[in-house]
Amino acid sequence: MLKSTRLFLPLLAALLAPVAAADTHSATDPRIDALLTQLGKVREIDEVALSPDGHQLAWVVETGGKPGIMLADAQGQHPRSIGLAAKPGTCSESGLAWAPDSRHLAFFSNCASARVGMGGSKQPDIYVLDTQGQGKPVHLSSLNGYAHSLSWAPDGKTLALLYVEGATRRASALAAAKPATGEIGVEGIEVQRVATVPAEGGVPQPVTPADSYVYEFSWAPDSKRVAYVAAPAPGDNNWWIAQLYVQDAQPNATRTALVDPHTVSGSLHGLQIALPRWSPDGSRIAFIGGLMSDQGSTGGDLYSVSAHGGAPVDLTPGIHVTPAWFSWSSPQSMLVNQVDNGQLQLAEYDVQADRAQQKRVLFTAPGYTGDGTALGALSLSADHSYVAFGQSSFDVAPEVYAGPIGSEMPKAVTALNADQKPSWGKARSVEWDNEGYHVQGWLLYPANYDPNKHYPMIVNVHGGPSAADIPHWPSVGYGAAPFSTLGYFVFMTNPRGSFGEGEAFVQANRKDFGYGDLRDTLAGVDAVEKMVPVDDHRLGLTGWSYGGFMSMFAPTQTQRFRAVVAGAGIANWQSYYGQNLIDQWMVPFFGASVYDDPAIYAKSSAINFIKKVKTPTLIVVGERDAECPAPQSFEYWHALRALGVPTSLVVYPNEGHHFYNPVNQRDVLQRALNWFEKYLPPGQ
Repeated sequence: MLKSTRLFLPLLAALLAPVAAADTHSATDPRIDALLTQLGKVREIDEVALSPDGHQLAWVVETGGKPGIMLADAQGQHPRSIGLAAKPGTCSESGLAWAPDSRHLAFFSNCASARVGMGGSKQPDIYVLDTQGQGKPVHLSSLNGYAHSLSWAPDGKTLALLYVEGATRRASALAAAKPATGEIGVEGIEVQRVATVPAEGGVPQPVTPADSYVYEFSWAPDSKRVAYVAAPAPGDNNWWIAQLYVQDAQPNATRTALVDPHTVSGSLHGLQIALPRWSPDGSRIAFIGGLMSDQGSTGGDLYSVSAHGGAPVDLTPGIHVTPAWFSWSSPQSMLVNQVDNGQLQLAEYDVQADRAQQKRVLFTAPGYTGDGTALGALSLSADHSYVAFGQSSFDVAPEVYAGPIGSEMPKAVTALNADQKPSWGKARSVEWDNEGYHVQGWLLYPANYDPNKHYPMIVNVHGGPSAADIPHWPSVGYGAAPFSTLGYFVFMTNPRGSFGEGEAFVQANRKDFGYGDLRDTLAGVDAVEKMVPVDDHRLGLTGWSYGGFMSMFAPTQTQRFRAVVAGAGIANWQSYYGQNLIDQWMVPFFGASVYDDPAIYAKSSAINFIKKVKTPTLIVVGERDAECPAPQSFEYWHALRALGVPTSLVVYPNEGHHFYNPVNQRDVLQRALNWFEKYLPPGQ
């Protein structure tokens, strides 16, 4: 959610030491340590890539926190480790990209590198392996910076990638922000560009303009052009005003702006665009357009535009699902992975010039699916007859799935985490209606559930707000599912503003943060309490990012929650607007800048109603959060402390919006578990 950066170093330097030392730990429940140990044993699957001919399958799996590449046949048989690593877990290899010949596999590797890259780690380079030969991977190109999104041109003669030459950090607002020093917004700007490398190797050659930050790209079928979504630098701030461009895949080529959402008329006006994809005949480019709170959290309607320019066409107006990813299967058809009632389903669409209509649902996944290239992405054979992806659910830990595309869900072809069993309770989808909206959420039962007992319940609000809670296996770090292990009901809601009910539902909380979505959530709590024995006097609330904002705001509107854990939240939208360097995201949601309409920001600011808060609140945040800056957590904590409300603030050094340090990942979850055990003891 909400990308931002920080301008608060003097305040932080003065306060960080005593705050970081604050200890919320009570006597540690031995179940917490056992749970954290269990979650730490899961081997994460970062990427899955099916060869174009559908005969070979590669995936990236972590060993000891280091990603390595495995290769097998399409059924997952005869897996073997490839790459340069002498032993899994000793170095990092990722970024899978199959060549059109289905024989050569390109990837990034730092296993043979002696050069230091960003963050003091070894610099990855590009390698390619002949998967049908007996040799080792061949060095293709040396890099100096951050690179990702390797992609072969359809003719197999060129590789393209997104490249930040000389990068000092990941090109992501989830990563820790750069120190805010020097001339802000001028010095130290890092620009992500499309670069190309010949198939026989060479130096990366940037092809997109030096002052334009590229977020996504795709090759044209003729291998001569690229389409991409880009905005002026700096990149963290301007994704919300990005445009769709086309140009030749050559340096200094003239580019054509195809779509500018801020000048077009119709349903796309003022919204965001993502996932540009050429039609197989090269005549048009499709993309997803909608109200999106983060680059990478994709959802909206399907649009198309002529590759030569013109007005974009909304192909799916009024649908009640949210397309998150798609692939052209012919000039008249697409495969679409869409969110529907909190689940991902793969559907086939017929595509005409002005309309795309769902033909049939191929399968609905029991959990979150993805191939590592984009949220909800799938890896397909060139003829779209075979599919592969990684998946996990509340019931099954991450595995690779693959199989023919048909009416059934593909089967798991790996057993990397077969020994992992859930220590939490069963999951159930809950649906209800509120104020004319259909709403859905996920309910986890307490472990060892006894229907004759009454239990406390923790309500979790997801980040975004343009996102959705979809079943997935939890990892070490902050999340909702582990609370079930300790004897809580856990209720994960998808209120208005979420993906899964259509674009009108996503836009229903514009200029209304914390009101309609809170009423939807409270109505869901009422629905759950009619179904299962929840003790209404032992309700907790938590969330991260937008969920952190809701965890701060809800106690100003209701006394129903008796304990709160607010992760990376927003306490004051007015001060937040001036603290961050990514104010572009806010106008689509609030309708105007804070300077033009301060009242709409004040309306949803918890700090303006802070005297109503009585709820004990634990607040946690990364010191260098580039999305929800730490001063927001300081402001809320300061107010609660002044008002005598039990509170604790923990700031994690050198962490951004997503925590990467395993020690901190473990600590933040343990503190949250202890906080709820203290104020909402489950054993009553």
